[in-house]
Amino acid sequence: MSQQPICIAALYKFTRFEDPDALREPLQEVCEANGVMGTLLLAEEGINGTIAGSDAGIAAVIAHIHALPGCAELELKYSRSAEMPFHRMKVRLKKEIVTLGQPGVDPTQDVGTYVDPQDWNALISDPDTIVIDTRNDYEVALGSFEGAIDPETASFRDFPGWFREQRTKLLGNTNKPKVAMYCTGGIRCEKSTAFLKAEGIEDVYHLKGGILKYLEDIPEEESRWRGECFVFDERVSVGHGLVPGDFTLCRACRFPLSDEDRASDLFIEGVSCPHCHGGKTAEQRARYAEREKQSRLARERGQAHVGAKQEKLRAERKAEKLAEKEAARQAARQGDG
Repeated sequence: MSQQPICIAALYKFTRFEDPDALREPLQEVCEANGVMGTLLLAEEGINGTIAGSDAGIAAVIAHIHALPGCAELELKYSRSAEMPFHRMKVRLKKEIVTLGQPGVDPTQDVGTYVDPQDWNALISDPDTIVIDTRNDYEVALGSFEGAIDPETASFRDFPGWFREQRTKLLGNTNKPKVAMYCTGGIRCEKSTAFLKAEGIEDVYHLKGGILKYLEDIPEEESRWRGECFVFDERVSVGHGLVPGDFTLCRACRFPLSDEDRASDLFIEGVSCPHCHGGKTAEQRARYAEREKQSRLARERGQAHVGAKQEKLRAERKAEKLAEKEAARQAARQGDG
């Protein structure tokens, strides 16, 4: 533990918050007071996020969250890191804690059946079970369960449209087949089961605790998982036992990179990779190259490179603004419909 002093807690809970805005500031304050960093999302449907800090700091924040309405029990996953994977603390208000874009879907009212990791292999081995990966395409590329269907979606918001288009092909003309779904930590597959039940599918299941809980609990020799699992922090990916994997991130586009990607002529550390090289301008690549140079010089001096940190924060803010604009655009479309 001494070599991995940072405790990481990934958590979520679908529960009804009547006034999430009133919860935001006290939660932000307890995180900051205990040196905890990361992101927590609050919405009327509950809480979701990943935070990191000392063991004592994380314990204090989790105790605060447990005291929130309906949060005495959380879907909670701990792991450890040698370094702090986040650079600031954000508690944000959202319409959804995981964006599906389907106003009629309420996971606080009706979801599928939880399946513990110890029972998952038997379920997905049943020939009558349809297994669906609810994650994004770039996550699935790193690893998946044997026989799982990859929707090849770029965003979780795309899942409802994909399912409606593929429903007849997947289920035939009956609602009888069992549908089992999974994701990284459990939140997306849980909301997916609520969506399928709203669509009239009754026999739906989701992996409790997600892939991370499965990789922690199931011995590798018994595992039906193949590859690594993408995680949304600086570890990039993890394997069985939640051991950090072999993937790194492209600092230009934030896409996970394999050894093969890094061996490509299009890969330049901190500047480009095979996934983004053609989509970046010469001006952008020059800016990335200067940022990487300054970061390298700072590392050689044993200093933190402030410019790199600020660049990452700007990228995070830009991504958040784009997501908010897209959510507003989709909401407007639904209103017009």
